[in-house]
Amino acid sequence: MPDLSGIVKAYDIRGVVGEQLDASLVRDFGAAFALLIKAESPSVVIGHDMRDSSPQLSAAFAEGVTSQGLDVVSIGLCSTDELYFASGSMNLPGAMFTASHNPAKYNGIKMCRAGASPVGQDTGLTEIRDTVEQGVPAFEGKTGSVSERDVLGDYAAYLRNLVDLTHSRPLKIVVDAGNGMGGHTVPTVFAGLPIEIVPMYFELDGTFPNHEANPLDPSNIVDLQAKVREVGADAGVAFDGDADRCFVVDERGEPVSPSAITALVAVRELAKEPGGTVIHNLITSKGVPEIVAEHGGKPVRTRVGHSFIKAEMARTGAIFGGEHSAHYYFRDFWRADTGMLAALHVLAALGEQDGPLSALTQDFSRYAASGEINSTVTDQVARMLAVKDAYADKPGVEIDELDGLTVQLPGGAWFNLRPSNTEPLLRLNVEAADRAAVEALTDDVLVIVRG
Repeated sequence: MPDLSGIVKAYDIRGVVGEQLDASLVRDFGAAFALLIKAESPSVVIGHDMRDSSPQLSAAFAEGVTSQGLDVVSIGLCSTDELYFASGSMNLPGAMFTASHNPAKYNGIKMCRAGASPVGQDTGLTEIRDTVEQGVPAFEGKTGSVSERDVLGDYAAYLRNLVDLTHSRPLKIVVDAGNGMGGHTVPTVFAGLPIEIVPMYFELDGTFPNHEANPLDPSNIVDLQAKVREVGADAGVAFDGDADRCFVVDERGEPVSPSAITALVAVRELAKEPGGTVIHNLITSKGVPEIVAEHGGKPVRTRVGHSFIKAEMARTGAIFGGEHSAHYYFRDFWRADTGMLAALHVLAALGEQDGPLSALTQDFSRYAASGEINSTVTDQVARMLAVKDAYADKPGVEIDELDGLTVQLPGGAWFNLRPSNTEPLLRLNVEAADRAAVEALTDDVLVIVRG
């Protein structure tokens, strides 16, 4: 039996095309997915990004689905959140072909049940892997059919209906699509709005010729920052490869942290539904739960990862959720993540007042943070235990292990240390009152981590 553990990840399937992923294997994944959801739905919606391998692989997946008697609705080129829209609005299970910001040689599959409900290791992905490893059973009935549908216009209209920008003052916004799917969706979503878009790298190109389509890496937003300052824009927005995450810079070209965006959007959502619940993962700034509570909301802390966020949103009926990684989840969007909707909220908030974005977001940026710092270690458990031992007996220190190791220090500073699931890394995030305090605490922890 093949061992697929190297490409079946916690939330998706991802690997090097031609080495780990090919049409034959993807066809089997399609058939296994059909077996998983056959009792729930007669059809599956499939979309793909701009990578050279995506059309062929998505077609192979469709063959696997139809081989089990289910029909396929193909929506072709789309962003990941556009696929979630299709899954939600049609109430169909879905599959998206993308490797997000990974290099061109990679591709992958993100799957969901009807209503954009995630399929991860604990919610069907392990079963799919086992079925493919053991051999997909043949289906003797009638093969399903494939139809095509364009949902881009409906997706754009749905988003614009959720955020009213018609009364915004005119804005000039630089958008860096990173040669990813934002170049496909942004022109339609923003059509007719009082927003002048200055496009960067809108040409769809899965080789990412200008920079990696991962805006969380500071080196990938340098061009955006320069262009915002050059043209005197009100803000800049960068999308990742499959355009489900967005990153914002202000009129000075300075990054606005995803925690500040989470707090800003949370306040707007709470204005529509006072007293609502807002989910935040444990690496977002402690300013997020503070601001949510100050505006009458109920903050709920979760582990990192979209499956945990979405599960907690379903359990609590939360109106919104945000992560430090610039994933933003909306109850009005089937609890799925959509960077485009978050961007519309930021621009609406900016356009409703006369001040610059830097002034608007200042109230939502209360603390200094390190960002994620990775350390390669030979023994994750031993190094984490050493850090825990170093802080456990200090007066006033609080420790929890909801997700890795979180240490709260007297005076408000804190850090989280988490192991990577796929690499021999420990990931450190630190927050404190100011930059000097962040750097001092970071140095203290890294001395222990790196031995």
